[in-house]
Amino acid sequence: MKALGQAIVYIRQSTAGQLANNLESQRRQYGLADWARQLGWNDVAVIDDDLGRSGGGVARPGFEKLLAAICEGRVGAVVSIEASRLARNGRDWHTLLEFCGLVGTLILGEDGVYDPRHPNDRLLLGMKGTMSEMELSVLRQRSLEALKQKASRGELFMTVAIGYVRIGNNRIEKDPDRRITEAIALTFARFAEMQSVRQVHLWLRQERIPLPAVTYGAEGRLIEWKLPVYNTILHILTNPIYAGAYAFGRTGSRVSIEAGRKRVVRGFKKERKDWEVLIPNHHEGYLSWADYERNLGLIADNANGKNPMSRGALRRGEALLAGLLRCGHCGRKLHVAYSGANGNTGRYHCQGGFINHGGDRCISFGDMRIDRDIGAEVIVRLQPLGIEAALAAQALRSRANEDKRRQIALALEQARYEVGRARRQYDAVDPDNRLVASELETRWNERLTIARDLEAELEELTASPAAEPAPADRERLMMLGADLQRAWTSAGVTPEAKKRIVRTVIDEIVVRVEDNALDLVIRWHGGDHSALKVKKNRTGQHRWSVEGETIDLVRVLARQMPDKAIASVLNRAGKTTGRGNGWTQSRVCSLRSHNTIPTYREGERRERGEVTLDEAAAALSVSPSTVRRLIKDGQLSANQLCKGAPWIIHAADLDRNDVKGAATARRLRRPPSSNPLQKTLEL
Repeated sequence: MKALGQAIVYIRQSTAGQLANNLESQRRQYGLADWARQLGWNDVAVIDDDLGRSGGGVARPGFEKLLAAICEGRVGAVVSIEASRLARNGRDWHTLLEFCGLVGTLILGEDGVYDPRHPNDRLLLGMKGTMSEMELSVLRQRSLEALKQKASRGELFMTVAIGYVRIGNNRIEKDPDRRITEAIALTFARFAEMQSVRQVHLWLRQERIPLPAVTYGAEGRLIEWKLPVYNTILHILTNPIYAGAYAFGRTGSRVSIEAGRKRVVRGFKKERKDWEVLIPNHHEGYLSWADYERNLGLIADNANGKNPMSRGALRRGEALLAGLLRCGHCGRKLHVAYSGANGNTGRYHCQGGFINHGGDRCISFGDMRIDRDIGAEVIVRLQPLGIEAALAAQALRSRANEDKRRQIALALEQARYEVGRARRQYDAVDPDNRLVASELETRWNERLTIARDLEAELEELTASPAAEPAPADRERLMMLGADLQRAWTSAGVTPEAKKRIVRTVIDEIVVRVEDNALDLVIRWHGGDHSALKVKKNRTGQHRWSVEGETIDLVRVLARQMPDKAIASVLNRAGKTTGRGNGWTQSRVCSLRSHNTIPTYREGERRERGEVTLDEAAAALSVSPSTVRRLIKDGQLSANQLCKGAPWIIHAADLDRNDVKGAATARRLRRPPSSNPLQKTLEL
């Protein structure tokens, strides 16, 4: 045979498992290079870029390189164990045959030499490719059906989640390692308390509590302890295996065509209704199925921005009901926006229609009144549980420290075992073999250091346990438990704590705006509903607005005196501004301007025929106190809006004979002075 061009040995194994375990097949394929040289080819190249890649139509850079070399006309033969190794799909196989037939490239296998230019060889190669493709499909289908049949019985375990171990080939049970089982149980306990994956993650990192993770090495399945990442905790909380259920087919694959080739995307999650197998009560779990579903609901509810119907996780801010309000007009969730100098003035608004469709804005209202009234409703329902909550708070404080101490104690117990194991390995080696003894001694010292550090940390926790509340603090806590209203308004209660309490008892609040009032329907956890009506501020009203009584008083005083005198009257009456400040001339002027109250004009009282107390006393030639007595006895008509405000007396009433007679009688009642020089002062 005349050697023409270059011989290319194409090497492929379908999976990473074959690449790692089927080494004889790999050596056999590489040996084809020597066989090609024996056949007369001096220039032999090897293409092994497709090791670990399927031949079923996915992108293969090695195969593309082979086709490019054939098209250039420099390849005399393509060498493989058998022709079917080159491709297992019709498109790639017939493309290869077409190119080889055009340039005269031979196809060599251990079963023979083929020339695609000859019709008989072309027919035979075509049949081989079809049979190879069919064989692949049949084998795959048989394997999948066998796996599904085994999974339907709950006996198929590709991998085993941390916290469980395989028993035989078809069963699993809890890991006998107490440190592993208690660490996983602690994760579920903290989530039940905090109700947030992120908060559990932050707590574990803050307390430096590691979680177990599975690694695979030369010794097989190993456990490595390390501080958790967010996805580790999320996987533990959402995996049904920890609820005692067997699940198969939770993920799937999608097939698409990109650049003329098949592209397979694996690992996307399916809905539970699409799982192929779900067997509850399959094995012993770390929590019940009901608690597992509750955890899934909490996690889904905490997802901000993913589901428009979810409440979202707790966020910073003063607004108490963020994530709980739903518009009763359009059904969308209400959002909260903050403004003001300190950024803590909240306002709930529904703008979904405007943002999504450019329509009108729906509803908007401030947070102060609705937060206050909803808080009062929550207190009414929780008041019977106040003492129980106070006792639970004390127990929770002690349990958090005990959980950390327990995890360190278990870690220390394992570290001492590792120290003993390293010592036994060191004792078993020949001391003269320093190459081995020195390495074992180093490992022994490393484990001693780890154990010593854990002992020091445990001693520190034991020496300084969580401080028990003093009797005075305990008494105060019980008083707050008995009076939740006082506890709710306590300065030490953060907005986050209030939000967590509200979310514990309230599932959702539907709000409608009707006639300057908020009509609320509160849906409590447990299925109960209650209605509540909250007054809504009119346009221009806010938490710092002046009381309506003060505005009415200023409206009357503005018809009697200028702004400076009005400020004095308001201060004497104990009236303050909306922010609790005293009154000044400029503040009175601002209030009048805002409420469209005209300023006082000199002489307007005389035009209305009104006089003050002092002017009435001068007209009747009596003292102001005498005029007050006349008013008190009902002999003189007068009006005073509030204490400290001026008396308004009509001048026409002073000309009445009964008023003049009463004033004269009171003036003549004065006892004469014994001093002959004393004269009567005519007013």
